[in-house]
Amino acid sequence: MIKRTAILAVLSLIAAAPAHAQSPATQSPVADFYKGRNVDVYIGLSAGGVYDITARLLARQMGKYIPGNPNLVPRNMTGAAGLRLANWLYAQGPKDGSAIATFARGAAFNALLGVEGGLFDATKFSWIGSTNNEVSVCAAWHSTGITKFEQLYKQELIIGSTGGSGDDEQYAKIVNGVLGTKLRIVSGYPGGNEIKMAMERGEVGGRCGWSWSSVKSTQAQWLKDKTISIVAQLSLRRHDDLPDLPTILDHAKTDEDRQIFRVMFARQVMAWPFAAPPGVPADRLAALRRAFEATMKDKEFLVEAERLSLEVRPVPGEQIQSLIEDLYRTTSPELAKKIAGMLK
Repeated sequence: MIKRTAILAVLSLIAAAPAHAQSPATQSPVADFYKGRNVDVYIGLSAGGVYDITARLLARQMGKYIPGNPNLVPRNMTGAAGLRLANWLYAQGPKDGSAIATFARGAAFNALLGVEGGLFDATKFSWIGSTNNEVSVCAAWHSTGITKFEQLYKQELIIGSTGGSGDDEQYAKIVNGVLGTKLRIVSGYPGGNEIKMAMERGEVGGRCGWSWSSVKSTQAQWLKDKTISIVAQLSLRRHDDLPDLPTILDHAKTDEDRQIFRVMFARQVMAWPFAAPPGVPADRLAALRRAFEATMKDKEFLVEAERLSLEVRPVPGEQIQSLIEDLYRTTSPELAKKIAGMLK
């Protein structure tokens, strides 16, 4: 009787097993797809800048949260402040979830603001998330003698830029156009690292649209030695590190000025954005988004981010998607046309 009872018990366990002990491939088609696969992480700006540093840090940690645990491989594809990469990702990037990318946040708003060169609809990218909600600044090299924003109304500051799609060019043009400042742009540097070297060589006297977290993480010594002066926060909010430094909104003179600044600087929310091409299967996009969010809480990721002086205030992909759609929907054609004129 005992033997018969034992056999029945075993048989009942076997019968129940399929509901709880399926193979990973049966359990998750996403895991089946990613198992043993490489996922390329494309970086639209040059090595050594915060886009590059952030992407490589993400690549080291995110794979363990993607079902199937693929290997994430960083790859640089520079050109036009990431616009080359954005165009490639949209039109030619694999749409199966095996490639993600980071490129200049401003590229997503080119079509809205009449900036040429963007061959994509930013609302259709598969946005994964941003590692930070950013504040950008305008910095001047010590030899220029510029230490306050008000000096820019009378004194020219030559600044470096990564190109027409980069914040460091678009922000300067908007500040000039709205406030009448004297920022002169030297364009075409591959990335922020090259602009920093140009500052050291005396080719340019500063940079505007430079992420504060990047300044802190890569140029802490410059701040300590007062090699550069931070003269403005190009953002809609003050950073906790810079409570007494005015934002660009504080310099606005009219309601229209403030509206223009709000359209331009809303992108700071998606400071270091990651996206996949349009058309990624919904279950794989959801898995990538969940893996991104999990990575933002990962202990090893956060410890290394702190060591690199990288801020981590993540923004989910769904919020980025909503932000972009809202700006395209709510910005009036008249205001967009006026901003576009300033960016030419």
